[in-house]
Amino acid sequence: MPDAINEKVKTLQRVTIIGMALDLALTVAKVVVGIFGNSYALIADGIHSLTDAASDIMVIALAHYAHQKPDSDHPYGHGKFETLGTVVLGSFLIAVAGAMVYDSFDRLLSGESDQVPSWPVLVVAAASILSKEWIYRYTLHYGKKYRSDLIIANAWHSRSDAFSSIIVFVAAAGAMMGYPWLDPIAAALVALMIAKIGGELAWKSAKELVETAVSDEELDNYRKTIESVEGVKDVHYLRGRNVGPDVVIDMHLQVTPKLSISEGHFIGLRASRRLRTDHEHIRDITFHMDAENDGGIDEQLQTYIPLPQRSEVINTLERCWQPWQLDFKVDRVTIHYLRGHLDLEILLTAATPLPDVEQRLRQGLSDVSWLRDLRVWVRPATQ
Repeated sequence: MPDAINEKVKTLQRVTIIGMALDLALTVAKVVVGIFGNSYALIADGIHSLTDAASDIMVIALAHYAHQKPDSDHPYGHGKFETLGTVVLGSFLIAVAGAMVYDSFDRLLSGESDQVPSWPVLVVAAASILSKEWIYRYTLHYGKKYRSDLIIANAWHSRSDAFSSIIVFVAAAGAMMGYPWLDPIAAALVALMIAKIGGELAWKSAKELVETAVSDEELDNYRKTIESVEGVKDVHYLRGRNVGPDVVIDMHLQVTPKLSISEGHFIGLRASRRLRTDHEHIRDITFHMDAENDGGIDEQLQTYIPLPQRSEVINTLERCWQPWQLDFKVDRVTIHYLRGHLDLEILLTAATPLPDVEQRLRQGLSDVSWLRDLRVWVRPATQ
């Protein structure tokens, strides 16, 4: 697991550094050509590329921190830092877009949009379209491979730059054909596109920060995996939440009522192992073994019955058989808490036969309200 995480972090950082280098080169080209080529839309697009580069720096830092091992302050890991970074990135896009829209309409209303762009604007816009589409596909591939919403968000940030460059290209061509007002309009459209993408990214990650559950489709897939494990009778309580790119699962597994604790726990381990094998993005699993379908913890507490604990049960049994004056040893008393009552299984060892011991014990416990079923086994003592 540590090697896989290190490989993931290194790969995501490499992908992001390549994108950052491209963004910085495009920023310089767009701003310089936009200034000298009379295209405010291209300058706005250059600012968009600069926000890409800035987000790349944030992604590199957060990708490293988000995949650190759990510690005492973050027992579930640091995945939510990636989620928080996505919210910040989306909010940053919205803020930049708002400023660009304001400035674009200010230029349009003030009459500063009469200058006609020159042909280098078309060349830089075309180069931006091709390069940003390539880096989008390259980044999205690894974002989906490693289930990283932050990397996927950064990929769409790059795709938005490609779309905005298309608008710049069309607007510049239109302005050169006699429609100079297309340039500031294009800049505003680019900004609105950036704001839309930023809003979607921020909203999705904000829902994750407030512990929005994983989708019903994902839960159904997890349920099918668990139910395929031998010994699992039912999965009557299952929930999951996202922690960055990973998922944390809580599940209640119903098994045959009178299994041993160790066998029930082993079934839970097998189910957890199957989940992690079939769904690699599951980071942490908490399982609870149930002997019956008794719902979640809140439902169980509402119907809680104060049944006797082991010490009280043993004291009650001893009061029953103490007057018998028989020579036997109590090897094991197994208590099953089922349906608001107790089922007892008692194993005794005796040097001589104990006739009708189960019947005598039933008679001694006849006034006990919590007992539902009783089984007694007697085995001969070895010499």
